[in-house]
Amino acid sequence: MKHCLGNAAAAMECQGVSYAYEEGTLALKEIDLTIRQGEFVALLASNGSGKTTLIKVMAGLLKPKTGRVRVNGRPIHKLSPKVLYQQVGLVLQNPKDQLFGATVAEDVAFGPRNLGLPEDEIQCRVARSLEQVGAAGFARRAIHHLSFGEQKRVALAGVLAMGPSILLLDEATAGLDPAGETQMMLLLNRLNREQGIAVIFATHLVDMLPLFADRVCVLDHGQVLRCEAVGEIFRDHAMLEKAGLRMPYVTSLFHDMQRLDRVPVSGLPLTVREARAELLSLIPEELLMKIDARNAT
Repeated sequence: MKHCLGNAAAAMECQGVSYAYEEGTLALKEIDLTIRQGEFVALLASNGSGKTTLIKVMAGLLKPKTGRVRVNGRPIHKLSPKVLYQQVGLVLQNPKDQLFGATVAEDVAFGPRNLGLPEDEIQCRVARSLEQVGAAGFARRAIHHLSFGEQKRVALAGVLAMGPSILLLDEATAGLDPAGETQMMLLLNRLNREQGIAVIFATHLVDMLPLFADRVCVLDHGQVLRCEAVGEIFRDHAMLEKAGLRMPYVTSLFHDMQRLDRVPVSGLPLTVREARAELLSLIPEELLMKIDARNAT
């Protein structure tokens, strides 16, 4: 599902960004990070490592102590809220911190209405954004009657109604069951691949990232340890362990088979499909021929 971005321009840039809370806690330390237009980047970190703080700095909610943030080439502090929120959309971990309208339609319409758009354009944006998140029939429903997963999708719809080119998401799959996690990741993937929206996704979820992320940036104690392609990150067991993280389960299994059992695997698969191909390569050809013959009967 990953794609080639070529020479895409920078969508979001952090240069030497540090942030300290009022009581003195240094949450971010000299962060240098560039996300290109149309890229899907995961900010991977254990709890308390600074990923939520970084998301809020990128969204303009927190002002860095040092350094600067640029959005589509422009310093974020020079953008008015009206301009900024048409370029950058923030989805919080808990949708109840974001939803406040009585009905779904009212909530999703809030942002476009505050832009001063004509009513027909507002209604068009509401309908389009709800359809994008698979909630086309939700417009008249009361917010408090929605399930947690439905609230997450409606919160995302309200952000999409502003037409951003960059999405910032803090633990977008937190609190969802496995089916809900998959649906959310597929939705974000579709927005990224089909509409070219840059997705910056703060998470500690590792097992699905190889299917969706172009790059993974590992944070530890407010610093970026590594920011590279998925395969480079999830095959570095020592670095992940240092950051209090783990490999995807399938990768960890093959890592142990290679290290502890001396099974001659040639690499460390990141997905079940890759693992299946690797296991099949270990089966003697004559046995594969017998299996094929039996399946043919």
